[in-house]
Amino acid sequence: MHTIEPHYNWIDQYSASEDPRSPLFEAENSLETFTNTIYGYYIHPQWDSLGSDTLFCKILFVDYDDGIGILEFIGEWNDAIENDVMELKRNLIDVMVHEGIRKFILVGENVFNFHGSDDEYYAEWFEEVEDGWIAGVNFQEHVLREMRQYNLDSYINFGGDLDDLPWRTYEPRRLFEVVDAMLRRRLGAG
Repeated sequence: MHTIEPHYNWIDQYSASEDPRSPLFEAENSLETFTNTIYGYYIHPQWDSLGSDTLFCKILFVDYDDGIGILEFIGEWNDAIENDVMELKRNLIDVMVHEGIRKFILVGENVFNFHGSDDEYYAEWFEEVEDGWIAGVNFQEHVLREMRQYNLDSYINFGGDLDDLPWRTYEPRRLFEVVDAMLRRRLGAG
């Protein structure tokens, strides 16, 4: 797992550690020292902690004017034991929502397992972005099956073209436009 790096192609357009409005402002990541592990396996040092032992992320892009945020994840999303959604919600999402982010793209191709619990934090997040949306991109099928069992598809849009989106080939604003258009069609808003 130590060779799986977060997406870097947009770093010239946005860096959470250099953004004073970001929950990860002034976060320091080594390029050489591997310290974080998931179940005893080291992960690349550029992944950021969200307060969980099993789930890490990278805020890849934020545009405050358009209210969009793109986050990439790695690890096991474990709400049953680690309460990962609470850590994500309180430590990152609440700050981002407070700063006006209402449309979230969650890249989940490196989320290897999901263990659900209740949907309280997802419902809260969904209500806070009532004029926006939350989209899950490229989550693995077995992870999506488990998420659906906990009715998270009531809060996070995934499935269809969102499950096989070549997101790395887009610039961040273009990715937002593509996902937004998909969701508008899906939701009948355009």
